[in-house]
Amino acid sequence: MKTRITELLEIKYPIIQGGMAWVAEHNLASAVSEAGGLGLIGAGGAPAEFIREQIQKVKEATDKPFGVNLMLMNPEADDIARIIVEEGVKVVTTGAGNPGKYMAMWKEAGVKVIPVVASVAMAKMMERGGADAVVAEGMESGGHIGSATTMTLVPQVVDAVTIPVIAAGGIADGRGFAASIMLGAEAVQMGTRFVVARESIVHENYKKKVIGAKDIDSEVTGTSHGHPVRQLRNNMTREYVKLEKEGAPFEELEKLTLGSLRKAVVEGDTVNGTLMAGQIAGLVKKEQTCAEMIQEIMAEAEKLLKR
Repeated sequence: MKTRITELLEIKYPIIQGGMAWVAEHNLASAVSEAGGLGLIGAGGAPAEFIREQIQKVKEATDKPFGVNLMLMNPEADDIARIIVEEGVKVVTTGAGNPGKYMAMWKEAGVKVIPVVASVAMAKMMERGGADAVVAEGMESGGHIGSATTMTLVPQVVDAVTIPVIAAGGIADGRGFAASIMLGAEAVQMGTRFVVARESIVHENYKKKVIGAKDIDSEVTGTSHGHPVRQLRNNMTREYVKLEKEGAPFEELEKLTLGSLRKAVVEGDTVNGTLMAGQIAGLVKKEQTCAEMIQEIMAEAEKLLKR
């Protein structure tokens, strides 16, 4: 399937793996890229030199295109932005801010810049700033979320900009892919389904929680201080929501979540760790290789789109 995104990124299939902190490292990114999608290294809050090592490991594992997701609030964002250029990375997606300060450097180096946006206004601003495409991410997604749903956000962003739009949030199979294309998107970005990929380093406890999740098992925390995060419900989220209702200060809430994503991903703590996952977790029923996932999604989508 050819779209402006497959041509822009020189990939076989218009499927991009989300840049999830602690999850999206070299094993997952290289497997997705090898399977014909676009693998991403998630910088999250990681040190710059660690990201350099991750980039080099992906280059050793595959000669296919891959990218880095730069969380702009990372204290070492300036260094990571420079490393992306030094290491010859061809694609960068950005979140949590405006990448404008890096745009000239990236453009000069031929880096394709794709910001993640949660509103039409942000999408238009990113296009004016020189973005090559945008990821329109709905509130169904796991992790940090906006307030619009994928179904409403994607078509409005598509109508508002001329650059290609990638749909994200609540997409895990060929039906979600086909629906995204119908809404005007030219690719999809998926996170939750890739969490349970065989190549994913995520702890088995975490994977089992995602595979066993029902449609109502996700919870949003952080709404009281304007930084909502979607994750699977557990002891930590229940305590967090209780404290939010009682009007606890941000500092007290932050103590609950400090290091909790690492606890879940690396240590397999499903009781007090942060199990980031989207509302689509209820559709994720098995562990597969990245290649099996992508082939299955594309086969189902092509059948539906031919109708």
